[in-house]
Amino acid sequence: MKIISWNTQWFKGLDGVVDISRVVAQAREMADFDALCLQEVAVNYGELSGGAQADQPAVLATLLPGFQVFFSPAIDELSADGTCRQRFGNLIATRLPVRMVQHVPLPYPSFPSDEPVLSMQRICAICTVQAEWGPVRLMTSHLEYYSQAIRLAQAEALRDLHVQATALAGHPPRELAGTPYQTKPHTVDAILCGDFNFAHDSVEHAAVVATGSGNDWRNAWDHLHPGQRPPATFRLFDRTYGPEPVGCDFFFVSESVIHRVRNLVVDQQTRASDHQPVLLEIG
Repeated sequence: MKIISWNTQWFKGLDGVVDISRVVAQAREMADFDALCLQEVAVNYGELSGGAQADQPAVLATLLPGFQVFFSPAIDELSADGTCRQRFGNLIATRLPVRMVQHVPLPYPSFPSDEPVLSMQRICAICTVQAEWGPVRLMTSHLEYYSQAIRLAQAEALRDLHVQATALAGHPPRELAGTPYQTKPHTVDAILCGDFNFAHDSVEHAAVVATGSGNDWRNAWDHLHPGQRPPATFRLFDRTYGPEPVGCDFFFVSESVIHRVRNLVVDQQTRASDHQPVLLEIG
């Protein structure tokens, strides 16, 4: 199984051009992927720099024949002029069988004593896909950028979400065939990817990989390269948001899947977005 995670910046390259086909082409050069997990996908936000296409998930679907496309907007609102709905969030495109789809909003706490900062609702998109060995929760998210306190709450929620799903797999609820209560593919196996907007040595990273549940999140890079600094995935070419490159796009896998991790690669050459794509290979 080959999975690519990429914050596409609404498909805007460092040349300022919005080009969905370029992103797909460069992802295909990276691997014959089974799943593409994207962050910062937009619908009807024409004022975004570069002039985003009206319906980016629809365009992407035409470029990926044989794939199912699941868009999970964190923002879904009426435009200021009242003419259309505007959406912004994460997307999973996959050619694997998708047994269940979930859209889980992440915490968005308020801190009245703090100075106001830019912020918005965030979400975790989940597709439970059928791998060769069984169902796997494929999850992608994009955490808060400007507020460390909000980002930490979201990081803790991603761990709690996995702990809850693992517990359900161990003790599934009563089922009723042919109804919404029918059998669900509850599973302990999970893969979490995305743009987390935190560094490897941050308290937020520590919150995600905190131990004690019996099936904790593990950073795939640490498994493959213990003690080594993860490769940079942001600010390699554009220093608008900081002076130094940083790694903030990760793959976490459940303890039950860690033995299947074969490889992790970052494309540090492409300039099709302000983030670099990350490829995980699962055996």
